[in-house]
Amino acid sequence: MNIALIGATGFVGAAVLSTLLQRGHQVTALVRDPSRLAPQAGLTVKVADAYELEAIAAAVRGTDAVISAFNPGWNDPALYDNFMRGSAAVERGVEASGVRRLLVVGGAGSLFVAPGVQLVDTPAFVDHVPPNIVPGAQAARDALTAMRNNTVLDWTYLSPPAMLGQGEPTGRYRLGSEDLLMDGDKPAGIAVADLALAIVDEIEQPRHLRARFTVASRA
Repeated sequence: MNIALIGATGFVGAAVLSTLLQRGHQVTALVRDPSRLAPQAGLTVKVADAYELEAIAAAVRGTDAVISAFNPGWNDPALYDNFMRGSAAVERGVEASGVRRLLVVGGAGSLFVAPGVQLVDTPAFVDHVPPNIVPGAQAARDALTAMRNNTVLDWTYLSPPAMLGQGEPTGRYRLGSEDLLMDGDKPAGIAVADLALAIVDEIEQPRHLRARFTVASRA
């Protein structure tokens, strides 16, 4: 497949890029600074601003699917507003391009920990997560809420588990849907390489069209 990837130089995006290329896909990476990506077989780099709808549409047009690992950066002083603005630009830009398949990598904060209670709204989240992260988690939740109303795209929203790190990849993962996955009485985690595996698996064999899902390491 020819996959457009937004956020290819970020923590999650870099792992997704590596996995896509290993699987033999052609990747069109949208970046603002092309010098941050070394030339690789199967990789085409296009300069595009994730906040510019028209630039996104032009860059992804003709691809089979788009994966967005967009994030303004956790230290962005306008993190909430920029996260929402960029998320909307990606969604509308993909629509305008004529591509129908979009997978968005979001956050764990929108996962439910009890009926009607999302992780981002719990005191434990606010008390244990660095303050600069909270606006991004809130924005990721609100971006998902907005995307649920999209009836044009064949979208998928993937929420990582609460604990996401470099870790040692296992090549395996377990699936969840709307609830935070746990390991006993603790939130579950996953290595970023295994998260990337789940992302590429979903692109190759869609199982969560117009739905959100989550993953974690197998217990």
